[in-house]
Amino acid sequence: MKQLFIAAVLLVTGCLHSNAQATSTITVDGTNRTYIAYAPKDLGENRPLFIFCHGYSQDAGWMINNEFKNDNVSMQAVCDTAKFVVVFPNGIDKSWDTGGDRDINFVKALIDKMSTQYKIDRNRVYLGGFSMGGMFTYHAMNKIPDLIAAFVPVSGYPMGGASANANVRPIPIMQIHGTGDGTCAFSGVQPALNVWINHNNCPTTAKTINSYNGFGGAKLHIWGPGDDGVEVRLLELADKGHWICKETQVYTGKEMWNFCKRYSLNKTSPSVSITSPKGGGTYTSFAAKGEATFPDITIEASAYDTNGTIAQVDFYDNNTLIATVTAEPYKATLSGATAGTHTLKVVATDNDGETGSTSTSVTFTAPQAAYVLSSKFTEANSVPAGWVTYDSDEKRIGYVGGFGQGCRILQMTGSPRDFTYGLYIRNKNGQAHQGYAKYGLPEANCSMTLARGHYTLKYRICNWNREEFSKVEVAVEKLGDGEAVAQVEYMPTVNVGNVTSNSFSGSKQETFEFDVYEGGNYVLAIYSDASGWSDALIGYLSLAYSGEPVTAITTVAAADSLDRIYNLNGQAIANPSKGIFIKNGKKVVLK
Repeated sequence: MKQLFIAAVLLVTGCLHSNAQATSTITVDGTNRTYIAYAPKDLGENRPLFIFCHGYSQDAGWMINNEFKNDNVSMQAVCDTAKFVVVFPNGIDKSWDTGGDRDINFVKALIDKMSTQYKIDRNRVYLGGFSMGGMFTYHAMNKIPDLIAAFVPVSGYPMGGASANANVRPIPIMQIHGTGDGTCAFSGVQPALNVWINHNNCPTTAKTINSYNGFGGAKLHIWGPGDDGVEVRLLELADKGHWICKETQVYTGKEMWNFCKRYSLNKTSPSVSITSPKGGGTYTSFAAKGEATFPDITIEASAYDTNGTIAQVDFYDNNTLIATVTAEPYKATLSGATAGTHTLKVVATDNDGETGSTSTSVTFTAPQAAYVLSSKFTEANSVPAGWVTYDSDEKRIGYVGGFGQGCRILQMTGSPRDFTYGLYIRNKNGQAHQGYAKYGLPEANCSMTLARGHYTLKYRICNWNREEFSKVEVAVEKLGDGEAVAQVEYMPTVNVGNVTSNSFSGSKQETFEFDVYEGGNYVLAIYSDASGWSDALIGYLSLAYSGEPVTAITTVAAADSLDRIYNLNGQAIANPSKGIFIKNGKKVVLK
């Protein structure tokens, strides 16, 4: 039989030679399922298992012959030394169940079969897939994380947005994807990975290796370590399309194996994770130079040991020990923080003296110039870190991504356009203050501390899908009781038209000045109108402190009236003269 050099996953299996098996059958839930398995000679016992799923409209044989064969790269040496079993399963109708249990049960049955047939090490089972197989790989992360030690999706991710169940352990992931992929666009990779970067408590800034392995078209991005030391990786391949890379320097099978072989389910050291602040946090204090103060931060952690007990949990601020806790609940308080980035580290020690650790970064900022509150409006279909949205039906707490509808960041592509990214909010039921975006809520690991003083808030707001326009309220509220200390009512004069590719222009940078007379923690709230399906698109927000109070402005809003008239800057006009105005949500001409 002609030798086949399997690369993908399998680096390991590098080559399917005369030991390659024919298609085998296994019955799962009353249905005959087929697969192709390969085991190298002299496999031995307790060796790893790699399961790799084909793409839509493909099958196991196609995957082997077309994607994992590379006559220019010999994988024989890898096969001989790595020694693991590779299984290529066949999906029903050449597709995969990415939402239910049909194929999850198939994978579980294959693991049992390989355990019986080859006595594989069940702690070192790895799962990957190409295209739709990659989508299924993401599905399995939530369904069988206790059976799979590491996951490697290739050119595929959940098209409806990734999710991570709260009770799932930290998951090692390596995504391999080409920037020229026309089937599963590269733009969707980062939002999917961000969900798991956040879940794993990995650093949100990646370490990047350019010209990876000497290949100018490859970049390796590494987020980690996170909880349990796991990493999330992205191997970015410039201009590669919807196929598996088989370059000499970047051979997909070898890259997947080198990543997966580092992970096993069989841990003896304790596991520890930071439950709050989840995914870090941003704490901003506006005050005169040197006078900024920040709220106390409670650090909460969970820890467990599979083969013993937790002796103690130590909490660090950077390298400074701030608390040692010997019993649950494991928590400590960071007080008197100074401006800058702080690494919060938690180390758990078990009764055998083994340790496990995790960390997260929080940022304390004391701006002396205008602070751009919308600085993280950079990822479409997400709610950015520090923000909370509500549409009277669903609350979303940032960072969270992968949304196709509802409150989220929209990326505008029309030309001309007033801004590229905007935070879209809506009010489904039409009740007052039931559609909003808020910044400064503790649930989003965020705080906004305002000293007594004078402030300037700048904003740019459009309607998204309101031809007759609907007003927007911008308010500064006390944290806790929600009392507004300053608010302004604004009527947009630009409507985008419900399509991100539409051009739009004419919205102006508005300025709202107000005073705070009592220092404390506050929330910036932006409310869409108290009418059904009212909306707003927020394109820019900045806040600046400029010293002691100089005015007494606390509101620029009056009681609602059907006769309220606004100029084209969105400002309410009591006695308008001739010109074009907005009345009852419509443009009118007064002569």
